[in-house]
Amino acid sequence: MNKKLAAALSGGAVLVLALTGCSEDEGDKVGDWAKTFCDQAKPQIQKRADAHQIIISTAADSKPAEIQAADSKAFQDIANADRALAKAVQAAGAPPVENGEKIKQDAIKELNDTAVAYEGLKKQVDALDPTNQQKFADGLQGVADGLTKIEKMDQNALSKLEDGELGQAMAKQPGCQKPTASVPPKTSASPNAGATADAGATSDPDSDSDSDSDSDADSTNPTKKASAKPTKKSTTGKSE
Repeated sequence: MNKKLAAALSGGAVLVLALTGCSEDEGDKVGDWAKTFCDQAKPQIQKRADAHQIIISTAADSKPAEIQAADSKAFQDIANADRALAKAVQAAGAPPVENGEKIKQDAIKELNDTAVAYEGLKKQVDALDPTNQQKFADGLQGVADGLTKIEKMDQNALSKLEDGELGQAMAKQPGCQKPTASVPPKTSASPNAGATADAGATSDPDSDSDSDSDSDADSTNPTKKASAKPTKKSTTGKSE
């Protein structure tokens, strides 16, 4: 029953921070700004990766109460990370590019707005009744539906930072590179539930539609589209 939620997160609800590629030397000012921001952003990007992994892994042969607890904590962790990222943008100051001040203010506002939205999802998950599996599954679907809207906000939050020379400078910084989740995948005694995140997205015993149109085996691959309809914009899909 956590399958669509996990697919939505891994499919699209990831910040636009795992940049790739290279560029010519963009100049000390832009490069210095990127280093300042990315050095502060690195632990928050890691926190988000770990939160996503928890949700995906908990989908493997987990009870409703376990799913509820994991999702609740993960949403709060993501909210906290977004607020910290907003502070990192504030501390770095306006990037030395055209309309830098507006880019900074927009990123700060959107990150804080996204944090509030994730906390709303946390409250929604906390209000579910894990003792009634059918109602819990229905409620969790509502959470997944809400996530598709927040995911768009999430992707837009830092998109302008990654345009042009500023984005190319960020791509060079280790702090803004793709993280590897440090949270181990959930293991299970069930022979049908794998110990990997991929299995976690496909072995949910409580799902009422394991054969739906989701590409569940690819739910941990952010380059794959999920049924939660992640947006197609940006390099977000390359992260986490």
